[in-house]
Amino acid sequence: MFYLGIDIGKNNHVASMMDDAGKIAFKAFSFPNTSEGGEALFSKLTSHSDNPANFEIGMEATGHYWLAVYSFLYDKGFLIHVINPIQTDGWRKGTEIRKRKNDTIDSILIADLIRYGSFVETVLSDETIFSLRTLTRFRGYLVSSISDLKRKIICVLDQVFPEYQSIFSNIFGKTSKEILLQFSSPSDFESISADTLAQLLAELSRKKIGDAKAEKLKSTASNSFGITFCKDSFSFQLKALIEQMSFIEQQVKDTETEIKKLMVSLESPITTIPGIGPVTGATILGEIGDINKFDSPKKLVAYAGIDASVSQSGEYENIHNVMSKRGSPYLRKALFQAALVAAFNDPVLNAFYQKKRVEGKHHLTCIGAVSRKLCHITYAVLKNNKPYEIKETS
Repeated sequence: MFYLGIDIGKNNHVASMMDDAGKIAFKAFSFPNTSEGGEALFSKLTSHSDNPANFEIGMEATGHYWLAVYSFLYDKGFLIHVINPIQTDGWRKGTEIRKRKNDTIDSILIADLIRYGSFVETVLSDETIFSLRTLTRFRGYLVSSISDLKRKIICVLDQVFPEYQSIFSNIFGKTSKEILLQFSSPSDFESISADTLAQLLAELSRKKIGDAKAEKLKSTASNSFGITFCKDSFSFQLKALIEQMSFIEQQVKDTETEIKKLMVSLESPITTIPGIGPVTGATILGEIGDINKFDSPKKLVAYAGIDASVSQSGEYENIHNVMSKRGSPYLRKALFQAALVAAFNDPVLNAFYQKKRVEGKHHLTCIGAVSRKLCHITYAVLKNNKPYEIKETS
């Protein structure tokens, strides 16, 4: 049996291999993160044996850079172990007297770690779960981008038409956005009559808005304190930002459609839990992966980073009533968002929330406690693969 260790890099990887006895077969074989590089590594391996079963390969889960070489070797039929870099560091400290670190040493250490089998493998999700993780994270990025664009739109609007926000309760609503696209500065309202503007507002809002709003818009625009110089420049920025926001909003909808398709195919009972819909459920499933890698709900709580932080020195131990925030930030956020809903919609969780409030705890502290309860419920639902049943309190 041969043991191959690969030190993962952004553009280039380094591989070293040893046999059962720990004898180095080759070391410091560098190959680029390309198809040609993958084939070069494959040729190097087949020169020792053409049977993939004679190899065990180890690599660290370094960012996303390991995915391509993993996929290539997986398709070739090799057994691959993906390990956490923390384990490699621990192995280095136990075997190295001097603190040395470079690509060659790391690749040899990984091969040696695989040979001894003293590691806990990072359990990889199946394709559907991995797709959920990438899609929900992408959706999160899009939503964050929209929030950033909204801040920029408000900034421009504050300079061009500062009174506009007093006219529409939601300036990012469909009607308001369309008005801003057509009239991006106060002076633009001069060219349209109040009746025509009222008719336009009625069409855009399906007759929910009409004459009164049109009159207010006209009046406010004519007396606006907004800047008048560089008007065309600011108008251009405002239109471009709104168009960009609308485009990304459509991308969010398209992404959610893809997420819901995957959720339907999984038939997971996770959406039976109060506060967890298709998108939140997809986030939780994508971040957890295989629930069987957690042998207790406490470990899932710790993985989410919603366990209490602990400070210990000698005989002194202090457990702070704050989240450790050491785990997956995506899972933690999803559970917290679900808890905000579940705390007021599930009888058991609502009773628990109210009990904490009576004890004098802050609202957010109570929601954090509910999110931990929700994590235990999620663990049970996924572990048993059975729907959640709401239990009425007596």
